[in-house]
Amino acid sequence: MSDKAVILEAMRKAGEPLNAGKIAELTGLDRKAVDKAMAEMKKTGEIVSPVRCKWQPA
Repeated sequence: MSDKAVILEAMRKAGEPLNAGKIAELTGLDRKAVDKAMAEMKKTGEIVSPVRCKWQPA
């Protein structure tokens, strides 16, 4: 499973907007890997930010 898929799954399970630190904590991924994957997902519109610094699946 790719980092993006793991991150999206964690977001869906949480049921609320999450910040990168919480996603790293929930998934066990390295924070830098989470930041990189989230940057790519922001550009492609896979995730959106309903609250400042917190993200959820689009």
